[in-house]
Amino acid sequence: MITPEVAAEVEALITRLRGPETITGLARDPYWPKWDSPWWWLTLLMELGEVRRIPREAIVAFATALRGHYLPHFPVHAHEVPPGVDTYRHVACHCALGTAYRVLAAWGAPVDLLLPGARAWYVRYQLEDGGLNCDEGAYTRPVRRSSVVSTLPVLEALLAAPGPLSPAEEAALDAGAAYLLERRLFRSLSRGGAAIDPAWLLPIFPRFYEYDVLRGARLVVRWALRRGKPLPEAAIAEALDALTGWATAGCRPRRWHPTAGSLVHQDGLGWAYVRPASTFPLLEAVSDPDRPNPWLQREWEGLRADLAALRAQGLLEARPLTV
Repeated sequence: MITPEVAAEVEALITRLRGPETITGLARDPYWPKWDSPWWWLTLLMELGEVRRIPREAIVAFATALRGHYLPHFPVHAHEVPPGVDTYRHVACHCALGTAYRVLAAWGAPVDLLLPGARAWYVRYQLEDGGLNCDEGAYTRPVRRSSVVSTLPVLEALLAAPGPLSPAEEAALDAGAAYLLERRLFRSLSRGGAAIDPAWLLPIFPRFYEYDVLRGARLVVRWALRRGKPLPEAAIAEALDALTGWATAGCRPRRWHPTAGSLVHQDGLGWAYVRPASTFPLLEAVSDPDRPNPWLQREWEGLRADLAALRAQGLLEARPLTV
C-alpha cells in the first residue's frame, strides 16, 4: 500500500516535471547529474507504475534530447570517437539505452520512431555468450565476456518493444535469456559457479541499473511465456528459494546507495565531478530498507502468477539442468 508520504512526493515530482527545469535540464544533458535530474525522475516513475502520468512535454523533450545528444553507436576503439566528443556525456551505454527505451515504450510513445536505431543496437553489440557489456574493453579482449548488469536492461527493452520482433531480435532475446539461465541468474561460469554478487539474492529498490534475482527471474519467465520456450526449473530454483525466504521475512528491499559523486554543470564553469551526488525526495521516500516494499511485493506476486501460467502451459521443465 502506497503511503501518504510517497503519494505526496509523486504529485510533487509530476508538478516539477511540468516546470521549466525539465526542458532546460534535458537540453543540457539527458542523463547527468545523478541522481536528481529528469532522467532519474522519469525512470523512477516508471518503476513505481506511474509512467503514464509523466507530462507529454517531458516525454517529447526526453526523446528529443536522446536523439540529439548521443553518438549513434557504441565506440569500442578510440578512432570511433569523433573529435570533441565527451565519452562520459555523449556515449550511451547499453543499460542506459535499454532503460530509456522502456520509459518511452511504457508511456505509450512511438518508441521505434523516436529511437530508430535502438533495436538494431541491441543485436549489434551482443557478444558470443549471449549478453552485452557496457565496458567497451570487453569487446577487444581475447575472451569476450558479458555483464549480467549490462545485459538485463537490453533484454527488458526487447520484451517491451511494440509489435513483433524481427528474427534477429528474437534470436538475440533467446540468446540473452540462455545467458542468464546458464548462470542460474547470479552465478559466474568463469569462477566455477561462485556467486557473482551474493547481494543479488535480495531484491533492491529502486533499481535503475541495479540487478537482483527477482528482476532476472521475472525477465526469463516473461521471455519463456512470450516465446513459448521451455524453462528449466533447476536454472531458477536457487533464486526462487532465496526470494521465498525474502518474501516470508517481509519483502524489505536491499538498501540502495547512490554513487559518491556526479557530473554537475556549473554556470560559467562547465561540467565538473562533484561530491556528494544529490538525490530527490521521492527517491528517498521509496528506498527505505526498513519497510516492506509494495512495488517489489507486486513484482514477486507477478512472478508467481507468471510461473503458474508457465506451468499450466507445460513450459516449466521440472528436471535437472545439464551444464
